[in-house]
Amino acid sequence: MITTTGLTKVYRSGDREVTALDGVDLHVREGEVYGVLGQSGAGKSTLIRCLNLLERPTSGTVTVAGTDLTALAGRKERAGAALRAARSHIGMVFQHFNLLSSRTVQDNVELPLEILKVDRRERARKALELLDLVGLADKAKAYPAQLSGGQKQRVGIARALAGDPKVLLSDEATSALDPETTRSILQLLRDLNRQLGLTIVLITHEMDVVKTICDSAALMKGGRVVESGTVAGLLATPGSELARELFPVGGEPSGDGRTVVDVTFHGSAATRPVISELSRTYNVDISILGAAMDTVGGKQVGRMRIELPGPFEENVVPIGFLREQGLQVDVADAADTDTPTGATAPAPTLRKDAAK
Repeated sequence: MITTTGLTKVYRSGDREVTALDGVDLHVREGEVYGVLGQSGAGKSTLIRCLNLLERPTSGTVTVAGTDLTALAGRKERAGAALRAARSHIGMVFQHFNLLSSRTVQDNVELPLEILKVDRRERARKALELLDLVGLADKAKAYPAQLSGGQKQRVGIARALAGDPKVLLSDEATSALDPETTRSILQLLRDLNRQLGLTIVLITHEMDVVKTICDSAALMKGGRVVESGTVAGLLATPGSELARELFPVGGEPSGDGRTVVDVTFHGSAATRPVISELSRTYNVDISILGAAMDTVGGKQVGRMRIELPGPFEENVVPIGFLREQGLQVDVADAADTDTPTGATAPAPTLRKDAAK
């Protein structure tokens, strides 16, 4: 549904250049919820504004629903009729709502249709239908100042849906909301994704957003996508940075000469007592250094850091047992034994080639 190829955006100010996007390749499948994560300055917001060409890329292409938007834009500074028509099928939800305070809720939702010169009666019908869809049918005649933050965002979502878009772009739409309201907005977006077949791209820095509704995700750093894939696939990828961010587990080895293993549980293995089975089968004492369990896409997923007595060479068979149970296993190198007393030991680094 959405594909970018070599997408680059360079801002120039005098002799100074700042590269916000550096050759971004992205592929979002039709009907999925796709999360783009990264810290401030990673290029997330520039990326989403390039997806509908609110920002013109310096180079590269953006294709949405089979239409090359960059080709429609050409070299003109202002959007032509063809680009405006293509944009009408791309909805946008903003972080700070961007509602007009002088207009009622219904009038705010009607605004895109008014710009498209839709008949007044049809505008009203469509706006009321969308307000009912987002749970605000009783707020049509209210003004933005009379609404809560969550209600304002629901109006923003209804407005974004006015043109019957195939794609919905969300730029940090929940970051200004409290946790409970955030959950309700995310559930609304998931419901709209399923009911309307919407393809949704979410820009966020919140891992909980990805856990709650995303089918796929990408991690951005320094204007580049450094990791991407389905959430389930990332959780099953050895050494995945996104997987570690989604389910952070810590814990230092209790001493020298021990093997530290990071185990990822997903699917049916998440509900089985695999660790206790390992302990009984091989009569080995296992220490749990850290653990995290959550629900992703309606399925239970978890990560656990455990410690086995003895060096890696003595634990090849127990580690093989864990792999045979369908678990993702990453073996960590023990912390530096030369660390001075009172100093902080470096975090274990994953051995991606271990025990394959």
